[in-house]
Amino acid sequence: MKFSELLQALAQSENHSLVINPACDPDITGVAQVEQAQPGTISYIDGNKFASAIDSTGASALILPLDGALQTKATDREIAWVASDQPRKLFAETIAVFYQPFQLEPSIHPTAVIHPSVQLGKNVAIGAHVVIQAGATIGADVCIHPNVVIYPDVIIGDRTVLHANCTIHERTRIGKDCVIHSGAVIGAEGFGFVPTSAGWFKMQQSGYVILEDEVEVGCNSTIDRPALETTRIGRHTKIDNLVHVAHGCQVGEACIMAGQVGLAGAVTLGKRVILAGQVGIVDHVKIGDGAIASAKAGVHHDVEAGAIVTGIPAIPHKLFVKAAAVFSRLPEMYQTLRRLQKQK
Repeated sequence: MKFSELLQALAQSENHSLVINPACDPDITGVAQVEQAQPGTISYIDGNKFASAIDSTGASALILPLDGALQTKATDREIAWVASDQPRKLFAETIAVFYQPFQLEPSIHPTAVIHPSVQLGKNVAIGAHVVIQAGATIGADVCIHPNVVIYPDVIIGDRTVLHANCTIHERTRIGKDCVIHSGAVIGAEGFGFVPTSAGWFKMQQSGYVILEDEVEVGCNSTIDRPALETTRIGRHTKIDNLVHVAHGCQVGEACIMAGQVGLAGAVTLGKRVILAGQVGIVDHVKIGDGAIASAKAGVHHDVEAGAIVTGIPAIPHKLFVKAAAVFSRLPEMYQTLRRLQKQK
């Protein structure tokens, strides 16, 4: 398509302030990273840090920030450009113009096993060897890929996508426009055992898991149901691969959890919390709105809203940086201490 046609498609997006260079209108056939871009592709520059890439890129068009100097650079090289206050988001929307993930056509595969009591919405797509058990409710335009198992009385909201081999246990409620990736297990029983003189007595997990609208759960992640009440994942939260959310956790809206994060039972996250890779949080800890835990942080205590914590156990990030600088000097400081002790 022409660059101008692409811009028309992107103009439908909300929350963008665009400035457009009308001088050139090349053909655009795809997207590329700026360093590897070839003629016919469009790429993006997110800020001055990557300004030098404009001098060497082979891209026919660029998405730029609202920066006059960068725009002049692109114009001088006769590269078509559009400038946005959110260049990375606009580039993500551009990728979506050229690529849509595979989705089944609305139909029910003959090998699917669906209980007669299941309620199916309009235009559902159900792949091979799917099992949907009694009392489940599947919304309109839901896509269920092969080998998915849905336990009794599950509710799946409109337009949700369940990828191959994920399992949705009983007492699970999944909202609209959610994505559950391959191998994920939603609503399995939480890890609840009572110590007795004879060993461990199993506490049945009779609660619910609720995923609100637009939640995404990565491959091989697990979200457990509690003994009582709910485990809840707030609207628009995104969960990476290999993440474990234990029974009774309450996760706020628009949180991000990177790979291998682990939340123990009854953890509470506020809104827009960011947990980097391999963060572990002790049971019953509360994390305030907008807080960030750096990679591999071990969070043992409550974290205030907006705070950034690092380390094991986690401490304020700025304090951790100072402590790390001292840590590298410990051998030298130890030798100094020994010399001072000998001088006594």
